[in-house]
Amino acid sequence: MEEIKNNFIHDIIDEDLKEDPSIKIHTRFPPEPNGYLHIGSAKAIMINVETAKKYGGLFNLRYDDTNPAKEDTEYVESIYNDLCWLGAIPTGGVFYGSDYFDKCYEFAIKLIKDGKAYVCDLSADELKEYRGTLTEPGKESPYRNRSVEENLELFERMKNGEFPDGAKTLRAKIDMASPNMNMRDPAIYRIVHTSHHRQGDKWCIYPLYDYAHPIQDALEGITYSLCSLEFENHRPLYEWVIDNIGFEKKPKQREFARLNVTYTVMSKRYLRKLVETGLVDGWDDPRMPTICGLRRRGYTPESIFDFTKRAGVAKGYSIVDIELLEHCIREELNASAPRRICVAKPIKVVVTNYPEDKQEVFSLPNNPVDPDAGTREVVFTRELYIDADDFALVPPPKFFRLKPNGEVRLMGAYIVKYEDCITDENGNVKEIHVTADLESGNGNPVDGRKIKGTIHWLSAKNASPVTLMHYDRLFTIENVGDIPEGKTYDDYLNADSAIKIEGALVEPSAMNDDATRFQFVRSGYYVKDTKNPNTFNRIVGLKDSYPKK
Repeated sequence: MEEIKNNFIHDIIDEDLKEDPSIKIHTRFPPEPNGYLHIGSAKAIMINVETAKKYGGLFNLRYDDTNPAKEDTEYVESIYNDLCWLGAIPTGGVFYGSDYFDKCYEFAIKLIKDGKAYVCDLSADELKEYRGTLTEPGKESPYRNRSVEENLELFERMKNGEFPDGAKTLRAKIDMASPNMNMRDPAIYRIVHTSHHRQGDKWCIYPLYDYAHPIQDALEGITYSLCSLEFENHRPLYEWVIDNIGFEKKPKQREFARLNVTYTVMSKRYLRKLVETGLVDGWDDPRMPTICGLRRRGYTPESIFDFTKRAGVAKGYSIVDIELLEHCIREELNASAPRRICVAKPIKVVVTNYPEDKQEVFSLPNNPVDPDAGTREVVFTRELYIDADDFALVPPPKFFRLKPNGEVRLMGAYIVKYEDCITDENGNVKEIHVTADLESGNGNPVDGRKIKGTIHWLSAKNASPVTLMHYDRLFTIENVGDIPEGKTYDDYLNADSAIKIEGALVEPSAMNDDATRFQFVRSGYYVKDTKNPNTFNRIVGLKDSYPKK
């Protein structure tokens, strides 16, 4: 079993366990089903899963479905599928915030009876005005001192649907002069006349997250509510709810810095806009930072969790280079991916001194860094294809591929020498003629001459046509959190983030092999697309610029 490294959260837990060794660690991941999970979600999942695993505890999936206007069963199913694919199995069970609507209502009644909640008639704009500022205290609502009986009656009428959306809220009675604005009588219930994806039309009032979340944690026996740093100022309200409802076992909220990645937007609202406007091919577009997009792109669960671990668990803000994620998958696939030949821009080569009716095979390694991966046979014939980039009539300096008066090694096969070429009316090369050193086989020339260049090739009779998709970063700005005033994400969309290459050729075994990820030699790592069976998506190129440690 892989050792789980300590972080500051584990240090907190270790100190708590010294005081009370009987604590049974129980964590949860509470996504709102209003979009698909993204790479930032993976960090929260990893932290909660590994914390539970480290201490032999349990991990829950709980859907935060308290806002019916934005939620959908599509998102519910995608979240569960993504968790399972990541290997983050909810060992403590799968729950829904809506499972606790009755209890939330019951506890709201208790708060009203205890004089700790009241029905307020202020509008949203008025609530904002009364709330005050960071430097000025808020003002008490004129409805703050309603009697318990009036509040109970009004809250019942809210539940029965007698008031329109926004007409009233139920607010916790805390402290309008608190320096923490989250404690200035926050709303804990609002009116929303919208059908719920699971509860239907049973409710027209819904608890707000800051109220519902601690109740859900306490009822499920969660010991640590681990969440991102933006909830740190909400922690006093979390504790206020737990204390004033009177839970004996009190979960603790602790916060960590969220994952920020260069060239990456993780706003679900904006990602939804990209999908709905057709700027991307759905939530699983390989350019999207969603888990399903990364999966379709070819990333593995191991590489994603490796990335989140290397990014670290800390309290301070940081932004992680996207090249670290690319390094993680490249490192994994270098060791595991079978090698195959792909000619992206085919140009025909005729080996003029090779018999037309002859065919032979050469053995190439499936993975040079893994001897146990074995070899495969590649067919050699008179007519071949090489990549157009591997030939130049007028070569630049230090061009060690095929060129006039030059020789080159065909990978794993013969050495060939340029003889002639055929061009079209525009001067474009259509066909190249070479002669082979038929004594060279796949070894060195018998006369000892040095051949500097090696290029890949495919037999014209044994090649399968495919489409290649080359993806780049979706945005051109490195830090998407630092967009200049007056600009939006739209201004930084990369017009060249998806390049389609049609007419490429691959070894037939790449189409028939059970493997889905390959290294196309000298090109990069590719994966079969899940929607288009004859398309390969480039996961990442071969070049790794991320600094090694």
